[in-house]
Amino acid sequence: MGFSRPESGTLAMCSPEEAALLRLEEVFSATLARINSLVFQPLLEAGELRLSSEKGPEASDPWGRECLQLLQQLHSSSQQLWDVTEESLHSLRERLRRPEAVGLESLLLLQSADRVLQVHLEYIESYTCCVAVQAFQKAVKRRSEYWRGQRKALRQVLSGLSSEGSVGTALLQALRQPLAHHVQQYVLLLLSLGDTVGECHPTRELVIHAASLFGDLQSFMRQELDQATATQALWPTLSSRLRDVLCTPARRLLQDSQDVPVTVTPLRAERVLLFDDALVLLQGHNIHTFDLKLVWVEPGQDRCTFHLLTPEEEFSFCSKDPQGLVVWQWKVTQAVCQALRGKKDFPVLGAGLESSEPPTCRCGAYTFRAEGRFCQATYEGEWYWGRPHGKGTLKWPDGRNHVGDFCQGLEHGFGIRLVPQASEDKFDCYKCHWREGSMCGYGICEYSTSEVYKGYFQEGLRHGFGVLESAPQAPRPLRYTGHWERGQRSGYGVEEDSDRGERYIGMWQADQRHGPGVMVTQAGVCYQGTFQADKMVGPGILLSDDDSLYEGTFTRDLTLVGKGKVTFPNGFTLEGSFGSVSGRGLHTQGVLDTAALPPDPSSTCKRQLGQGVFPVESRWQGVYGAFRDFVRAGCPGDLREALLGFHVQSSRELRKSQEYLCCERTCPEDQAGRMEDLLEELLQHREPEALQQCLRKALSNSLHPLGKLLRTLMLTFQATYAGACCRLHYSARARPQRRTKMQRQGTCGCTAWCSLSCCPASTRSSSPSTCCFMRERTASTARASPT
Repeated sequence: MGFSRPESGTLAMCSPEEAALLRLEEVFSATLARINSLVFQPLLEAGELRLSSEKGPEASDPWGRECLQLLQQLHSSSQQLWDVTEESLHSLRERLRRPEAVGLESLLLLQSADRVLQVHLEYIESYTCCVAVQAFQKAVKRRSEYWRGQRKALRQVLSGLSSEGSVGTALLQALRQPLAHHVQQYVLLLLSLGDTVGECHPTRELVIHAASLFGDLQSFMRQELDQATATQALWPTLSSRLRDVLCTPARRLLQDSQDVPVTVTPLRAERVLLFDDALVLLQGHNIHTFDLKLVWVEPGQDRCTFHLLTPEEEFSFCSKDPQGLVVWQWKVTQAVCQALRGKKDFPVLGAGLESSEPPTCRCGAYTFRAEGRFCQATYEGEWYWGRPHGKGTLKWPDGRNHVGDFCQGLEHGFGIRLVPQASEDKFDCYKCHWREGSMCGYGICEYSTSEVYKGYFQEGLRHGFGVLESAPQAPRPLRYTGHWERGQRSGYGVEEDSDRGERYIGMWQADQRHGPGVMVTQAGVCYQGTFQADKMVGPGILLSDDDSLYEGTFTRDLTLVGKGKVTFPNGFTLEGSFGSVSGRGLHTQGVLDTAALPPDPSSTCKRQLGQGVFPVESRWQGVYGAFRDFVRAGCPGDLREALLGFHVQSSRELRKSQEYLCCERTCPEDQAGRMEDLLEELLQHREPEALQQCLRKALSNSLHPLGKLLRTLMLTFQATYAGACCRLHYSARARPQRRTKMQRQGTCGCTAWCSLSCCPASTRSSSPSTCCFMRERTASTARASPT
């Protein structure tokens, strides 16, 4: 709808106040129409003509373009104000024509007072933006002669317009004075109308509500004009460099240390400016700007100081004048509240129904600048007293992303991190638990090399039990199941090398085979001996597929060399020196003993390697350690997922949607219930059959801690005895345990576990034999499971 003059005519109203409202709306509508033709159209035409005619460097003048945009926005707000005024006129005329059919509540000012108020607020915001950056003065600067000639026409709109003064000031009055007078008359007439309406009249509350709203609007207008004027006066006192950095149309100055002196320590700021969106400290040519959404106010112990906390700074405000300090503290506090709400307080700063104290827990975004792990990273999420705390996302410029839980400024809890690699679209994906900024607990890491690690971490490194497996199509496919220490294979572990057709079972140190170990080849040969720095050293035992046993020394490729002894399947022995000659096979010089009795043909017992070298209770300390610590701590909820694991998106899915990276985990359908109930259930079933039933239930439940332990032990059992390099001589070690230990000792492990989890911590720590007993028996139970 375009501007046009209102209809004329004499209309009798139902009450003098309604008639006065009608005349008020008619006058205001006509005034807005004249302002449109006298002010807006010439301003916009001149601004558009100037931008279209300019060439060279001035063609991209940001201030000229910005002023034009501000005037266009103000013109649009003025149009909406005229539209709502016409709607109000229409409702008043309808009320006059049919007073019996159209009630008082149908008036737009009463029926939609909030919508009318919103239109006025938008106009005031657009107007004060122009005031703050002197948009009118800049717009009329090049056509001052034209605007001086318009003074007479502007007097038709304004009362008391002086012939002196600038044209910009005249335009400011022309766009403010009619609105201020209009709102003032609204309040007076609505209050008078409320007095004429009976106490029990259904529209009385509507009238009182509308009068209250527009009364508050008067206070809001005065505050907004004062802030815009103070902001406009600020910019000339700053250098052009500071103005370019700080000046924006929407920003308002709330307090200046030149008006109310204050000292900031330890930054020693020369001037402090409090805006409605930021706190600015000026120190020489340096500007320190702090987003109010991430400023925490802490009162001091005395009346002469208070403290401010930000993500990377902490400083204090001091003043010799207690009253001045109170003003600063109150304004900073209310400005923070207003910034967090995302809208201006109405009717004035600090007023309204919402709390005047800012919350300690907030959500916001911040880019870290100080040196450290978070340098240049942008954090977006939950905060607590100036530190990331809760759920959030970190993004670095180099493409790293971390999303998860934070505590006191550090990654703490479950989190997912994507780390880009040099090759295109390649990421390392870490899905782990974190503690005080580093990975700690159970995690799943999928690397850009197609390797996958599933296991435990400590201080950001693989530590404890874990499985590292490469893809089958890798140049050298490997799978390691065992213990880690500070990122390296160390302790007992099993490595299967599919490329070489070998499996090593034994001790590791510093990522190398070191100590006693057994190596099984795909050709059916078993070696038991000592390794040092990844090489076989000293004598060893070699067991071939036909049950021949060699004791002595040999080369890396298991060729017999030097002194040794061979025991054949039929009991004969050959002891002497062994060697190989190129092209002529094995050369032997020694004594053959054929006096031994041949073995019993009915016996199916094979010679075994590794028996006694690796005791059951010492093999998988990393598996038991995490479980034991969890149970001894009372199965706390914050450690439960770190022990039991989780399910998240695959790294491929995460890479596709890293802009929307999330750390939602899905719980398996077999929810375990409360941990205390699980422990109580085990205590109630002490008979072997009942315990076996509990054991089966634990194995079928992915959230049961004992089931997690047993499944992990089954995994170690399979890594040791199953696969391409499995051999009857070695895997037969598990058969006696399957047949006998399951019956005699399996359920005892469950009972020991119950005792460990339910007895006092002091008793548990003083019974190491019980722990070892539980480990051995529970391991035996796991080995009874089919591979």
